[in-house]
Amino acid sequence: LSPGILPNMYNPPAGLCWDQLCSDPPVVDGDGPERNVDAVVTSFLEAAATQAQQYRTNHILMTMGSDFHYENAHLWFKNLDKLIAHTNARQANGSRVHALYSTPSCYLRELHRANLTWPLKTDDFFPYSDGPHQFWTGYFSSRPALKGYERLSSSFLQVCSQLEALAGPSVRDGPYGPGDSSVLREAVAVAQHHDAVAGTERQHVADDYARQLAKGWDGCQVLVANALSLLGGTKEPLEFCNGLNVSVCPLSETTPHFTVILYNPLARAVAWPLRLPVKGSSYAVSDPQGRPVVPVSGVTRRLRGGAGGAPGELLFQAWAPPLGFSTFEVKQLSPGDPRDPPRWPSGDAEPWIENEHLRVLFDPVTGHLREIQNLAKGFSLPVFQSFYWYKASAGDAQCPQASGAYIFRPNASTPVPVAERAATHLLKTAQVQELHQNFSAWCSQVLRLRPGQPYLELEWTLGPVPVADGLGKEVISRFQTPLRTAGRFYTDSNGRQVLERRRDYRPTWNLSQSEPVAGNYYPVNSRIFIRDQKLQLTVLTDRSQGGSSILDGSLELMVHRRLLNDDSRGLGEALDEPGDDGRGLVVRGRHLVLLDTAAAAADLHRPLAQEMATSPYSVLAPGPGPHLRQGAAGGSHLPCPQFSGLRRALPPNLHLLTVEPRGAGSLLLRLEHTFERGESQSRSQPLTVDLTTLFSAFTITSVREMALGGDVPLDSVSRLLWSTAAGIGGSGGPMGGSRGSQPPLTTPTALPGTPKPRPVPPLDPRRVRLEPMEIRTFLASVRY
Repeated sequence: LSPGILPNMYNPPAGLCWDQLCSDPPVVDGDGPERNVDAVVTSFLEAAATQAQQYRTNHILMTMGSDFHYENAHLWFKNLDKLIAHTNARQANGSRVHALYSTPSCYLRELHRANLTWPLKTDDFFPYSDGPHQFWTGYFSSRPALKGYERLSSSFLQVCSQLEALAGPSVRDGPYGPGDSSVLREAVAVAQHHDAVAGTERQHVADDYARQLAKGWDGCQVLVANALSLLGGTKEPLEFCNGLNVSVCPLSETTPHFTVILYNPLARAVAWPLRLPVKGSSYAVSDPQGRPVVPVSGVTRRLRGGAGGAPGELLFQAWAPPLGFSTFEVKQLSPGDPRDPPRWPSGDAEPWIENEHLRVLFDPVTGHLREIQNLAKGFSLPVFQSFYWYKASAGDAQCPQASGAYIFRPNASTPVPVAERAATHLLKTAQVQELHQNFSAWCSQVLRLRPGQPYLELEWTLGPVPVADGLGKEVISRFQTPLRTAGRFYTDSNGRQVLERRRDYRPTWNLSQSEPVAGNYYPVNSRIFIRDQKLQLTVLTDRSQGGSSILDGSLELMVHRRLLNDDSRGLGEALDEPGDDGRGLVVRGRHLVLLDTAAAAADLHRPLAQEMATSPYSVLAPGPGPHLRQGAAGGSHLPCPQFSGLRRALPPNLHLLTVEPRGAGSLLLRLEHTFERGESQSRSQPLTVDLTTLFSAFTITSVREMALGGDVPLDSVSRLLWSTAAGIGGSGGPMGGSRGSQPPLTTPTALPGTPKPRPVPPLDPRRVRLEPMEIRTFLASVRY
C-alpha cells in the first residue's frame, strides 16, 4: 500500500514547506537576484498536473503543513499568499490552474456538484503497511497500561457527568469543595489524539498524558463526592481508592468499619463484584436495607504484583440500580464470631472450577486451561489457553525494519511459550472459585468464576518483560480450539460494529502476504471471536489490543510489548517502558471469555462489553459516623442508602450513552441501540422509549433533537446525497446496522447544487424510536 490516499500523505508537495522547521527557501517575488517565484510556481504547476492525473474531477486537494511543520502561521500564509497570486497570474498566459484557500468541506462540495457516480467502500483500511514487512499493527497494543488508563478515565468521566446532571447545578459547590469535570473532559479528549491512544508517543509525553488524566480525576472526584452527598444525604468524608489495580486502598486496609457506595452508570441494574484489600481475617457485609449479604467470601490472599501492605482481599457481590447507587456496610469480625463465613477447601483439590453456568477444567499436569463446559445449555468445547511471545525483529541487510511502537515484525511466525507448565493454586469459596496460574516470575494469571457469572474471567499480570536478548518481546494470550473457522474471525471496528476478517485476504484487491502474523493483525477495541456453524468463542477486552486468528480454531490478543529498537516511523526511541521502579512496566488486565451458541452469543457479549466499557464505580466512607441511623434489620446505613436516576430500567439492547449538563437547565442526552441488525433474534429489533417519564431526578420540560455531536439541531443539518456504485467492499463489510441519526450511505441519485436540510419528522419525546446501531442525540430542558 502507498503511505496514504493523498499524493503526499498529509505533507505539502516537495519544495513547498514554509514552517520554521522546514528547510525550503521562502518565496521571493522581488526583482533582485534572489527572486525564485517563477521556479516555485513552475514546480507547483508540475506537481498539480501530476496529481490531477489521479483525480476524476478538475478539483484537486493539496495539503499544506504537517504534524511537526505547522508552528508558524505567519510564515505559511505569507508564502502561500505569494504562491496563489503568482499562480493565478499565469492564467493570462493560458494556464488552466486556479489556486485558492479551501477546506475539506468546500472540496467535497465541488465533487458533489460534478454529479458523478462514486464507488462505495464498506471494508476498512486495516491492516495498513508501507512496505512488504512494514505492517503498522504494533500500535494496536503499544503502551497497554496507558491504554487501560484511558479507557478507565473515559468510563469515570461518564460517572462524573451523570452524577453532575442527576444532582443538579448546586453540585459544583458542595460540602467537599468546588468540583469540576472540565479538566478530565479535556484530558480524555487530548488522550484520544492518534499518538496518545495508539501508544506511539515518546515516554515523557506518555507520562504527561497520564499526569493530565490524574489531574482531571481530582476535580471529578470532588464533584462525585458532592453529588453523592446531595443525593445520599450524608456529609461523611468520602475516600476514593485509586490504587485498587495494585491492591491498595488505605481506608479498607486500616478501618474495621466502613461503608462502600457503588454507583452504576448503566441504564439497567447490575451485579458487580467488589474486591477490597484488607488486613482483617473475616468481615460481615450488609446491603442498603441492612440485611446481611450472603454469601461473603472469607478473606483471600491478594494477587501477585500488588504494591500495598494488606495481606488479603475481601470479596463480596454488590449491586446497584439503573443510573444510581447502593450502599454496603462492612464490619470486621472478631475471631469466633458466628457470622464468620466458613472456610472452603483449597490447594490441591480437583483442578476445576464451576458455577451454575460454566464448568472450567484444567490439565492436572501442566495447569493450563483444558475445557469449558456450558452447563446451562449442555455443550462443551476443548479450549487451551496460554501465554506466548514473538521475538522482535531487529531487521536484516535485506530489510532493516525493526519492531517498534508502530511496527509489529516478529522474526518468526511461531511464538515461543512463556512456560510449558504453570504452578497452580486453587481457591474455592462461596463467593468465588479461582485457579491461580504462575507461568514465570513475570507472567501470572487468575481464572475466576463467581455465582451468576455466565463467563470466565481471566485476570493477567505481566512484567517486567525480560529483554536480555537485546531485541525485545511481544507477548500474546492465545486460545486454541477445534472449531473449524476456515480462516475467518471477527473483531469490532469501533466498539460497536463487528467486521468479518479473513486470514491472508483483502476484500478489494489480491493480497500477496509477506508477513503471515503481523499482516493478519487487527485492532480489537472491545471484542474478538471465532465461530463455526454451532458454537462461538468470544473474548472481551478491557482496553484496545491487537488480535488475530493465525491458525484455524485459534484467536490471540497481544497483551504487552517491550522492544529495544526504534522502528523509524518518527518516534525516535524504543518502546521500552520503565515502569514505576525503572526495571520495566508491569501491567494487569482482564479478558472475559464467553462460550455460547453462535445464534445466541450476541445476547451475552453485547451487554457485557458495555459493562466493561462503562463499569460501576465504588467510593468508600468510614462508618458508622454521626449521620447514619439504624435500619430495620439492625444495620446502619446512609440516610438515603439507595438511589436511581431512572424511573425504570432500559432493556439490555438500549444504552444511555450520554447524560451531561449543557448550560443552565439543559442536559445533553444520547440513546444508543447496541445491537446490529440480524445478530440477535430478540434484541435486533427497533426500540421505542418515552423520554418524558424516564428520569426520576428531574422533569424534562422540552426536547430538541440534535445531530450526533450535540452542537447543531438535526432539522438544520444539510447532508450531501451521493450516487454510489456497488462493487467495492462486500464480504469484508459490517454485519449490518445503520450509522446513527443520518441518511443512508447509498442513495439512488445525486442532487447537484446546494444541499437543503433533510426533512425531519416531528419529534414526539414520548415515542423515540431507535433502529439497530442507531444513536439519537437530544438537548433537553429540565426542571429539578
